[in-house]
Amino acid sequence: MNKKILLVHGWGGSDFPHWQSWLAGELAKEYGKVSFLKLSDFDFPDLESWKKELKDELASFKPDIVICHSLANTLWFHLIDEIDAVEKLYLVAAPSFECKIEELKSFFPLTLPTQTKAKEAFLISSTNDPYMTLEEAKELQKSLGIQMKVLENAGHINTESGYGEWPWILEELKNNMIE
Repeated sequence: MNKKILLVHGWGGSDFPHWQSWLAGELAKEYGKVSFLKLSDFDFPDLESWKKELKDELASFKPDIVICHSLANTLWFHLIDEIDAVEKLYLVAAPSFECKIEELKSFFPLTLPTQTKAKEAFLISSTNDPYMTLEEAKELQKSLGIQMKVLENAGHINTESGYGEWPWILEELKNNMIE
């Protein structure tokens, strides 16, 4: 496994047993090059602080693959014009671009992006995500012109919806690392 993988959590973090924590551990077990960035004050995030932290991590770690969950997707879109492209980007459970949650007000509203800053990008959504409707996800996918995987009744694709271990994403990454 010679690809560098960066995991970026969203609002509230992705501590164990969240799938991002599980995935970081599984990748590390096989001596994978993985960084699981812990952004500051993740219960009351600040866009400018998070932008600086992610830009610093991108510059120092230089990942090939980035996996964003939830608010990390929004963060990524805010940085589109300020970062270098990565090989592959996974956008998992992006929130609505019209999110009205008070703690997240510095991140919204956000204009629908038309690029990802990745050679290949993949949107992963759920039929019942409380933070983004399937219609909004399809609009995002169309705007970005990328592949999309829709999970049936997976909620926000987090611990609460049963995504502790997520074998599909691990297998997906392993297949990408063989390339």
